[in-house]
Amino acid sequence: MPDQPAHDPFTTTPDGRLSRRRLLAASAGAAAAIGAVGLPVLGTAAPALGAAKGSDPDAGSSGLRAAPLIPPTNRGIILYSVRDRISAAPDDSGVPYGFERVLARLAEIGYKEIEFAGFNQSTEILGRQITPAEIRKILDDNGLVANGCHTSINATSFQQQLDIAETLGMKNIGTGSAPTNSAYKADWDAAADVWNELGRQAKARGMRLYTHNHDAEYSFLLDAGPRDSSGRQTRSSGIRRLEYFFGQTDPRYVFFELDIYWAYVARFKHTKFINANGVEKTSLFDPILNVADRTKRFPLFHAKDGDRRTDLANGYEMTPLGDGDINFQQFFQTIGERHFHHANWEMDTAPGGTENRGQSLDFAAKSYENMADLSIYLQK
Repeated sequence: MPDQPAHDPFTTTPDGRLSRRRLLAASAGAAAAIGAVGLPVLGTAAPALGAAKGSDPDAGSSGLRAAPLIPPTNRGIILYSVRDRISAAPDDSGVPYGFERVLARLAEIGYKEIEFAGFNQSTEILGRQITPAEIRKILDDNGLVANGCHTSINATSFQQQLDIAETLGMKNIGTGSAPTNSAYKADWDAAADVWNELGRQAKARGMRLYTHNHDAEYSFLLDAGPRDSSGRQTRSSGIRRLEYFFGQTDPRYVFFELDIYWAYVARFKHTKFINANGVEKTSLFDPILNVADRTKRFPLFHAKDGDRRTDLANGYEMTPLGDGDINFQQFFQTIGERHFHHANWEMDTAPGGTENRGQSLDFAAKSYENMADLSIYLQK
Protein backbone atom coordinates (compact mmCIF):
# COMPACT_ATOMS: atom_id res chain seq x y z
CA MET A 1 0.00 0.00 0.00
CA PRO A 2 1.52 3.41 -0.94
CA ASP A 3 2.30 5.98 1.72
CA GLN A 4 -0.74 8.09 2.55
CA PRO A 5 -0.64 11.86 3.14
CA ALA A 6 0.62 12.50 6.65
CA HIS A 7 -1.39 15.09 8.49
CA ASP A 8 -0.91 15.65 12.20
CA PRO A 9 -3.85 14.12 14.13
CA PHE A 10 -2.71 15.58 17.43
CA THR A 11 -3.25 18.93 19.11
CA THR A 12 -1.82 19.90 22.47
CA THR A 13 -2.37 22.62 25.02
CA PRO A 14 -0.47 23.33 28.24
CA ASP A 15 -3.15 21.75 30.41
CA GLY A 16 -3.87 18.90 27.97
CA ARG A 17 -7.63 19.45 28.18
CA LEU A 18 -10.39 19.77 25.61
CA SER A 19 -11.49 23.15 24.33
CA ARG A 20 -13.28 24.12 21.17
CA ARG A 21 -10.21 26.10 20.17
CA ARG A 22 -8.02 23.03 20.64
CA LEU A 23 -10.42 20.71 18.86
CA LEU A 24 -10.69 22.99 15.86
CA ALA A 25 -7.05 23.95 15.55
CA ALA A 26 -6.32 21.16 13.08
CA SER A 27 -9.51 21.46 11.00
CA ALA A 28 -7.83 23.44 8.24
CA GLY A 29 -5.10 20.81 8.06
CA ALA A 30 -7.70 18.08 7.98
CA ALA A 31 -9.53 19.76 5.12
CA ALA A 32 -6.29 20.08 3.16
CA ALA A 33 -5.35 16.44 3.72
CA ILE A 34 -8.77 15.10 2.81
CA GLY A 35 -9.12 17.44 -0.16
CA ALA A 36 -5.73 16.33 -1.45
CA VAL A 37 -7.07 12.83 -2.02
CA GLY A 38 -10.36 13.98 -3.51
CA LEU A 39 -12.62 13.34 -0.52
CA PRO A 40 -15.40 15.73 0.49
CA VAL A 41 -15.00 17.90 3.58
CA LEU A 42 -18.07 18.34 5.74
CA GLY A 43 -19.26 21.85 6.46
CA THR A 44 -17.14 24.46 8.17
CA ALA A 45 -15.59 24.13 11.57
CA ALA A 46 -16.98 26.29 14.33
CA PRO A 47 -14.79 29.37 14.91
CA ALA A 48 -12.35 29.35 17.77
CA LEU A 49 -13.52 30.88 21.01
CA GLY A 50 -12.55 34.51 21.31
CA ALA A 51 -15.42 36.78 22.27
CA ALA A 52 -18.50 36.27 24.38
CA LYS A 53 -21.70 35.24 22.67
CA GLY A 54 -23.55 38.17 21.25
CA SER A 55 -20.53 40.50 21.27
CA ASP A 56 -19.96 40.33 17.52
CA PRO A 57 -21.96 43.10 15.78
CA ASP A 58 -22.00 41.02 12.60
CA ALA A 59 -23.25 37.87 14.32
CA GLY A 60 -26.04 36.22 12.36
CA SER A 61 -24.97 37.71 9.02
CA SER A 62 -22.72 34.88 7.92
CA GLY A 63 -25.47 32.59 6.67
CA LEU A 64 -24.15 29.83 8.91
CA ARG A 65 -25.78 27.89 11.70
CA ALA A 66 -24.19 25.87 14.46
CA ALA A 67 -24.88 22.13 14.43
CA PRO A 68 -23.72 19.32 16.72
CA LEU A 69 -21.05 17.24 15.03
CA ILE A 70 -22.44 14.12 16.73
CA PRO A 71 -26.25 14.44 16.85
CA PRO A 72 -27.69 13.99 20.37
CA THR A 73 -29.55 10.81 19.39
CA ASN A 74 -26.27 9.26 18.18
CA ARG A 75 -24.30 9.75 21.43
CA GLY A 76 -23.76 6.48 23.22
CA ILE A 77 -21.64 4.57 25.70
CA ILE A 78 -20.42 0.99 25.84
CA LEU A 79 -21.17 -0.39 29.27
CA TYR A 80 -17.67 -1.86 29.50
CA SER A 81 -16.63 1.63 30.59
CA VAL A 82 -18.85 1.37 33.68
CA ARG A 83 -18.65 -2.41 34.10
CA ASP A 84 -17.68 -2.01 37.76
CA ARG A 85 -21.06 -0.42 38.52
CA ILE A 86 -23.12 -2.75 36.30
CA SER A 87 -21.64 -5.76 38.09
CA ALA A 88 -21.59 -4.24 41.59
CA ALA A 89 -23.61 -5.78 44.40
CA PRO A 90 -25.88 -3.46 46.40
CA ASP A 91 -23.80 -1.23 48.66
CA ASP A 92 -24.20 1.92 50.76
CA SER A 93 -21.83 4.12 48.75
CA GLY A 94 -24.65 6.03 47.09
CA VAL A 95 -23.18 5.22 43.67
CA PRO A 96 -25.61 3.55 41.23
CA TYR A 97 -25.23 -0.21 40.71
CA GLY A 98 -26.86 -2.76 38.39
CA PHE A 99 -28.66 -2.12 35.13
CA GLU A 100 -31.67 -0.23 36.49
CA ARG A 101 -29.73 2.37 38.46
CA VAL A 102 -26.75 2.75 36.15
CA LEU A 103 -28.83 3.12 32.98
CA ALA A 104 -31.01 5.71 34.71
CA ARG A 105 -27.88 7.68 35.60
CA LEU A 106 -26.50 7.47 32.05
CA ALA A 107 -29.80 8.76 30.67
CA GLU A 108 -29.69 11.59 33.20
CA ILE A 109 -26.22 12.53 31.95
CA GLY A 110 -27.61 12.74 28.41
CA TYR A 111 -26.64 9.51 26.68
CA LYS A 112 -29.28 8.19 24.29
CA GLU A 113 -27.68 4.93 23.14
CA ILE A 114 -26.23 1.92 24.91
CA GLU A 115 -23.77 -0.64 23.59
CA PHE A 116 -23.74 -3.75 25.74
CA ALA A 117 -20.70 -5.69 26.93
CA GLY A 118 -22.63 -8.57 28.48
CA PHE A 119 -26.11 -8.98 29.92
CA ASN A 120 -25.44 -9.99 33.53
CA GLN A 121 -25.50 -8.12 36.82
CA SER A 122 -25.12 -9.17 40.48
CA THR A 123 -27.72 -11.78 41.43
CA GLU A 124 -27.97 -10.06 44.83
CA ILE A 125 -30.08 -7.33 43.23
CA LEU A 126 -33.03 -9.49 42.12
CA GLY A 127 -32.16 -12.78 43.82
CA ARG A 128 -31.52 -14.18 40.32
CA GLN A 129 -30.06 -13.06 37.03
CA ILE A 130 -31.81 -10.28 35.10
CA THR A 131 -33.41 -11.22 31.76
CA PRO A 132 -33.02 -9.47 28.37
CA ALA A 133 -36.73 -8.56 28.49
CA GLU A 134 -36.23 -6.84 31.85
CA ILE A 135 -33.21 -4.96 30.51
CA ARG A 136 -35.31 -3.84 27.51
CA LYS A 137 -37.93 -2.39 29.85
CA ILE A 138 -35.23 -0.42 31.68
CA LEU A 139 -34.02 0.95 28.35
CA ASP A 140 -37.52 1.94 27.31
CA ASP A 141 -38.32 3.50 30.69
CA ASN A 142 -35.26 5.74 30.36
CA GLY A 143 -35.64 6.66 26.69
CA LEU A 144 -32.53 4.68 25.76
CA VAL A 145 -31.81 2.65 22.62
CA ALA A 146 -29.53 -0.38 22.37
CA ASN A 147 -27.25 0.33 19.40
CA GLY A 148 -25.07 -2.77 19.60
CA CYS A 149 -23.20 -5.26 21.75
CA HIS A 150 -19.91 -7.05 22.13
CA THR A 151 -20.65 -10.75 22.20
CA SER A 152 -19.17 -13.97 20.89
CA ILE A 153 -19.68 -14.28 17.13
CA ASN A 154 -19.71 -17.88 15.92
CA ALA A 155 -22.00 -20.06 13.86
CA THR A 156 -22.97 -22.28 16.80
CA SER A 157 -24.60 -19.62 19.00
CA PHE A 158 -25.35 -16.86 16.52
CA GLN A 159 -29.11 -17.33 16.30
CA GLN A 160 -29.33 -17.27 20.10
CA GLN A 161 -27.36 -14.02 20.16
CA LEU A 162 -29.67 -12.59 17.50
CA ASP A 163 -32.65 -13.50 19.69
CA ILE A 164 -31.19 -11.49 22.58
CA ALA A 165 -30.34 -8.58 20.29
CA GLU A 166 -33.86 -8.60 18.87
CA THR A 167 -35.38 -8.53 22.36
CA LEU A 168 -33.22 -5.52 23.21
CA GLY A 169 -34.15 -3.75 19.97
CA MET A 170 -30.64 -3.64 18.53
CA LYS A 171 -29.93 -2.65 14.95
CA ASN A 172 -26.30 -3.84 15.18
CA ILE A 173 -24.70 -6.93 16.67
CA GLY A 174 -20.95 -7.30 17.04
CA THR A 175 -17.87 -8.39 18.88
CA GLY A 176 -14.82 -6.86 20.49
CA SER A 177 -12.61 -9.61 19.06
CA ALA A 178 -10.91 -9.79 15.68
CA PRO A 179 -12.39 -12.12 13.02
CA THR A 180 -8.99 -13.86 13.22
CA ASN A 181 -5.69 -13.08 14.91
CA SER A 182 -3.74 -14.49 11.99
CA ALA A 183 -1.23 -12.65 9.82
CA TYR A 184 -2.05 -14.79 6.75
CA LYS A 185 -4.51 -14.22 3.90
CA ALA A 186 -5.89 -17.78 3.96
CA ASP A 187 -7.15 -17.33 7.51
CA TRP A 188 -8.72 -13.97 6.72
CA ASP A 189 -10.35 -15.54 3.64
CA ALA A 190 -11.86 -18.27 5.82
CA ALA A 191 -13.05 -15.68 8.36
CA ALA A 192 -14.63 -13.66 5.54
CA ASP A 193 -16.63 -16.69 4.41
CA VAL A 194 -18.02 -17.12 7.94
CA TRP A 195 -18.74 -13.44 8.41
CA ASN A 196 -20.46 -13.06 5.04
CA GLU A 197 -22.83 -15.89 5.96
CA LEU A 198 -23.50 -14.63 9.50
CA GLY A 199 -23.96 -11.14 8.10
CA ARG A 200 -26.67 -12.46 5.80
CA GLN A 201 -28.40 -14.02 8.80
CA ALA A 202 -28.18 -10.76 10.74
CA LYS A 203 -29.61 -8.75 7.83
CA ALA A 204 -32.51 -11.20 7.59
CA ARG A 205 -33.33 -10.28 11.19
CA GLY A 206 -33.01 -6.52 10.52
CA MET A 207 -29.51 -6.12 11.99
CA ARG A 208 -25.97 -5.33 10.87
CA LEU A 209 -23.05 -7.54 11.89
CA TYR A 210 -19.90 -5.66 12.91
CA THR A 211 -16.39 -6.25 14.20
CA HIS A 212 -14.34 -3.94 16.41
CA ASN A 213 -10.60 -3.34 16.03
CA HIS A 214 -7.61 -3.11 18.28
CA ASP A 215 -4.25 -2.07 16.84
CA ALA A 216 -3.11 -5.52 15.64
CA GLU A 217 -5.84 -5.68 12.98
CA TYR A 218 -4.09 -2.78 11.26
CA SER A 219 -0.68 -4.48 11.23
CA PHE A 220 0.63 -5.92 7.98
CA LEU A 221 -0.23 -9.26 6.38
CA LEU A 222 2.55 -11.75 5.74
CA ASP A 223 1.72 -12.40 2.10
CA ALA A 224 4.97 -12.15 0.15
CA GLY A 225 8.56 -13.34 -0.04
CA PRO A 226 10.22 -16.59 1.09
CA ARG A 227 8.21 -19.27 2.84
CA ASP A 228 8.91 -20.81 6.23
CA SER A 229 9.00 -24.52 7.08
CA SER A 230 5.18 -24.55 7.18
CA GLY A 231 4.95 -23.09 3.69
CA ARG A 232 3.78 -19.66 4.88
CA GLN A 233 5.21 -16.46 3.48
CA THR A 234 7.42 -14.40 5.77
CA ARG A 235 7.31 -10.91 4.24
CA SER A 236 4.63 -8.41 3.28
CA SER A 237 3.16 -6.64 0.28
CA GLY A 238 2.19 -3.77 2.61
CA ILE A 239 -1.51 -4.68 2.86
CA ARG A 240 -2.96 -4.34 6.35
CA ARG A 241 -5.00 -7.21 7.79
CA LEU A 242 -8.34 -5.46 8.28
CA GLU A 243 -8.05 -3.53 5.04
CA TYR A 244 -7.72 -6.88 3.25
CA PHE A 245 -10.83 -8.08 5.12
CA PHE A 246 -12.76 -5.03 3.86
CA GLY A 247 -12.31 -6.32 0.33
CA GLN A 248 -13.11 -9.95 1.12
CA THR A 249 -16.42 -9.24 2.87
CA ASP A 250 -19.71 -8.18 1.32
CA PRO A 251 -20.51 -4.55 2.17
CA ARG A 252 -24.19 -5.49 2.33
CA TYR A 253 -23.59 -7.86 5.23
CA VAL A 254 -20.40 -7.02 7.13
CA PHE A 255 -19.76 -3.73 8.94
CA PHE A 256 -17.20 -2.23 11.29
CA GLU A 257 -16.89 -0.31 14.53
CA LEU A 258 -13.71 1.73 14.55
CA ASP A 259 -12.10 2.12 17.95
CA ILE A 260 -10.52 5.51 17.30
CA TYR A 261 -7.98 5.18 20.12
CA TRP A 262 -6.69 1.82 18.90
CA ALA A 263 -6.58 3.14 15.34
CA TYR A 264 -4.20 5.89 16.44
CA VAL A 265 -2.18 3.33 18.39
CA ALA A 266 -1.89 1.43 15.11
CA ARG A 267 -0.70 4.60 13.40
CA PHE A 268 2.02 4.86 16.05
CA LYS A 269 3.06 1.18 16.13
CA HIS A 270 2.59 -0.29 12.67
CA THR A 271 4.60 1.85 10.27
CA LYS A 272 7.16 -0.49 8.73
CA PHE A 273 7.16 -3.81 6.87
CA ILE A 274 9.70 -5.93 5.00
CA ASN A 275 8.77 -6.31 1.35
CA ALA A 276 9.21 -9.39 -0.84
CA ASN A 277 12.80 -8.39 -1.66
CA GLY A 278 13.78 -8.01 1.99
CA VAL A 279 13.73 -4.20 1.93
CA GLU A 280 12.21 -2.29 4.85
CA LYS A 281 9.41 0.02 3.73
CA THR A 282 7.42 2.69 5.55
CA SER A 283 3.66 3.05 5.19
CA LEU A 284 1.77 5.50 7.37
CA PHE A 285 -1.71 4.48 8.51
CA ASP A 286 -4.33 7.22 8.50
CA PRO A 287 -7.44 6.43 10.62
CA ILE A 288 -9.45 9.23 8.98
CA LEU A 289 -8.82 8.09 5.41
CA ASN A 290 -9.35 4.48 6.47
CA VAL A 291 -12.97 5.40 7.30
CA ALA A 292 -13.55 8.13 4.71
CA ASP A 293 -12.87 5.73 1.85
CA ARG A 294 -15.76 3.50 3.04
CA THR A 295 -17.67 5.64 5.50
CA LYS A 296 -20.99 3.76 5.21
CA ARG A 297 -19.33 0.56 6.44
CA PHE A 298 -18.73 2.17 9.84
CA PRO A 299 -22.06 2.71 11.60
CA LEU A 300 -20.41 2.65 15.05
CA PHE A 301 -17.31 4.12 16.66
CA HIS A 302 -15.63 3.93 20.02
CA ALA A 303 -14.90 7.54 20.90
CA LYS A 304 -11.95 6.73 23.14
CA ASP A 305 -9.32 9.34 23.94
CA GLY A 306 -5.68 9.12 24.95
CA ASP A 307 -2.68 11.22 25.94
CA ARG A 308 0.16 11.04 23.42
CA ARG A 309 2.96 9.17 25.27
CA THR A 310 5.84 8.05 23.10
CA ASP A 311 7.46 6.50 26.19
CA LEU A 312 4.66 3.89 26.29
CA ALA A 313 4.55 0.83 24.02
CA ASN A 314 1.17 1.89 22.58
CA GLY A 315 2.11 5.55 22.20
CA TYR A 316 -0.91 6.64 24.26
CA GLU A 317 -2.42 6.47 27.72
CA MET A 318 -6.24 6.27 27.92
CA THR A 319 -8.10 9.29 29.28
CA PRO A 320 -11.69 10.52 29.53
CA LEU A 321 -12.85 12.00 26.22
CA GLY A 322 -11.45 15.51 25.94
CA ASP A 323 -8.53 15.05 28.32
CA GLY A 324 -6.33 13.45 25.64
CA ASP A 325 -4.71 14.43 22.36
CA ILE A 326 -6.88 12.74 19.75
CA ASN A 327 -8.66 15.32 17.63
CA PHE A 328 -12.26 14.13 17.46
CA GLN A 329 -13.36 17.36 15.79
CA GLN A 330 -11.04 16.68 12.90
CA PHE A 331 -11.97 13.01 12.77
CA PHE A 332 -15.76 13.26 12.73
CA GLN A 333 -15.85 16.40 10.61
CA THR A 334 -13.86 14.92 7.77
CA ILE A 335 -15.37 11.42 7.56
CA GLY A 336 -18.79 12.92 6.71
CA GLU A 337 -22.21 11.24 7.07
CA ARG A 338 -22.62 12.58 10.61
CA HIS A 339 -26.24 11.40 10.94
CA PHE A 340 -25.25 7.87 9.96
CA HIS A 341 -22.45 7.46 12.49
CA HIS A 342 -22.97 6.59 16.16
CA ALA A 343 -20.27 7.36 18.73
CA ASN A 344 -19.99 5.21 21.86
CA TRP A 345 -17.73 6.57 24.58
CA GLU A 346 -15.31 4.01 25.97
CA MET A 347 -12.46 4.09 28.44
CA ASP A 348 -11.11 0.68 29.40
CA THR A 349 -9.47 2.08 32.55
CA ALA A 350 -12.42 4.15 33.81
CA PRO A 351 -13.31 2.08 36.92
CA GLY A 352 -11.80 3.47 40.13
CA GLY A 353 -12.13 0.36 42.28
CA THR A 354 -13.16 0.48 45.94
CA GLU A 355 -11.09 3.64 46.43
CA ASN A 356 -13.30 5.63 44.05
CA ARG A 357 -16.52 3.78 43.23
CA GLY A 358 -17.98 6.73 41.38
CA GLN A 359 -15.05 7.36 39.05
CA SER A 360 -16.34 5.55 35.95
CA LEU A 361 -19.69 7.37 36.08
CA ASP A 362 -17.92 10.68 36.71
CA PHE A 363 -15.74 10.07 33.66
CA ALA A 364 -18.87 9.16 31.69
CA ALA A 365 -20.39 12.54 32.57
CA LYS A 366 -17.26 14.48 31.65
CA SER A 367 -16.89 12.57 28.38
CA TYR A 368 -20.51 13.15 27.41
CA GLU A 369 -20.15 16.90 27.99
CA ASN A 370 -17.06 17.03 25.77
CA MET A 371 -18.70 14.89 23.09
CA ALA A 372 -21.67 17.26 23.07
CA ASP A 373 -19.32 20.24 22.63
CA LEU A 374 -18.16 19.02 19.22
CA SER A 375 -19.85 21.23 16.65
CA ILE A 376 -19.63 22.54 13.11
CA TYR A 377 -21.10 25.45 11.22
CA LEU A 378 -23.30 24.68 8.22
CA GLN A 379 -25.03 26.83 5.64
CA LYS A 380 -28.52 27.86 6.75
